[in-house]
Amino acid sequence: MPMDPPPDLAALSLADIARLARDKKLPPVASWNPSHCGDSEMRIARDGTWFHQGSPIGRQAMVRLFSTILRREPDGSYVLVTPGEKLDIAVEDAPFIAVELKVEGTGAAMNLALRLNTGDIVSVDADHGLRFTDGATGPRPYVHVRAGLEALVVRSVYYELVALALAGDHDPVGLWSNGTFFALEPAL
Repeated sequence: MPMDPPPDLAALSLADIARLARDKKLPPVASWNPSHCGDSEMRIARDGTWFHQGSPIGRQAMVRLFSTILRREPDGSYVLVTPGEKLDIAVEDAPFIAVELKVEGTGAAMNLALRLNTGDIVSVDADHGLRFTDGATGPRPYVHVRAGLEALVVRSVYYELVALALAGDHDPVGLWSNGTFFALEPAL
């Protein structure tokens, strides 16, 4: 079954984005509990590139398809799961990368949405929160995508978020999105 191309974030309103996120039908991977079958020989690199047997997966439609059956296990590991099998997949950092930002409103009325490298769109809110950690190369921003799966926010988008936060007068420095405040400092 062919997958629809990812939507153009710039052409969508945040209401459109919220509707798309709400209407998106993902496989019910949380309810599938097949026996563990082994290793998928797949890896998701820090930069979001998906690999199979050491070679990058060049077809974006395949990456999008695999991303829909990705699940995080209670022990923190990642698997690709179908009703009939469960295979390990190595994830170097986060399984997704947030590559584009859409902003509507200001201050406490601001709403943010992020487009992922898979074409999916996440509306930042209480269920899809931003978090910040300290890394060896500086702050590492993440957004919760679904069921324990996160996206690393690329540096250019992080700088956009910081500029928005600094334009406000919040203490601590942070951002509002969909009625929830997210401090830009790492959680202790």
